[in-house]
Amino acid sequence: MKRIYFLMIVIVSCVCANVYAQNNHIDHMVWDQLLLLNVSNDGKVDYKGFIRDKFLFDEYFKSLSTNYPDENYEETEKLAYWINLYNAIVMKMIIDHYPVKSINDLENPWKKKSITINDVQYSLDDIEHTILRKMDEPRIHFLLNCAATSSPKLWNRAYTKRNITKALEERTIDYINDPTKNLITQNKIKLSKVFEWYAKDFDSGDVISYINKYSKEKIRPKSSFEFLEYDWSLHERE
Repeated sequence: MKRIYFLMIVIVSCVCANVYAQNNHIDHMVWDQLLLLNVSNDGKVDYKGFIRDKFLFDEYFKSLSTNYPDENYEETEKLAYWINLYNAIVMKMIIDHYPVKSINDLENPWKKKSITINDVQYSLDDIEHTILRKMDEPRIHFLLNCAATSSPKLWNRAYTKRNITKALEERTIDYINDPTKNLITQNKIKLSKVFEWYAKDFDSGDVISYINKYSKEKIRPKSSFEFLEYDWSLHERE
């Protein structure tokens, strides 16, 4: 009954999205409802549920290739669009090849051209490195989800120009203080590989200074630390 109710909402959202798109706005209502239905509060994903709703997901995904931000859009809307697109591409890769144990089981997932926008093809790497990282907003690293257990949680809501600023702050605090992602105590410091891979994005490489802005447990300057092994296994709801 719950799924039927949600799907009715999604179908109505699809109709509204089409009208909204005609007015030159980007709408993520369908993605929002699919996430709410198929992702738990702790970020675990019901991929089988997404597969059951694949028609609606595919319609949303197609809409992203024709309804995209140009230079006149607000930065908040651009951020929301590209982050949603990144996460939607990952979702499409997984459900198109399900069952898989990890995104790394797929052929070259990071460089595969997955969508064409305004005659330009984009891969996950293109979106992350040539668009999002150049927007000078390091907190994007805590919203991008690659379907892995060690990845930042997939939020069960879509990002929009209205919620993206608050979400960037909240998701960053959540990720840094999550003991399964970063272990920060007075005696031991083990950090996510995210802080190794993208170190220069965080206060020009001063990772400790950056973490201390958000961590409940402060790290002393020049403290030694190591990086946790990254768990690439699928973060799936059982």
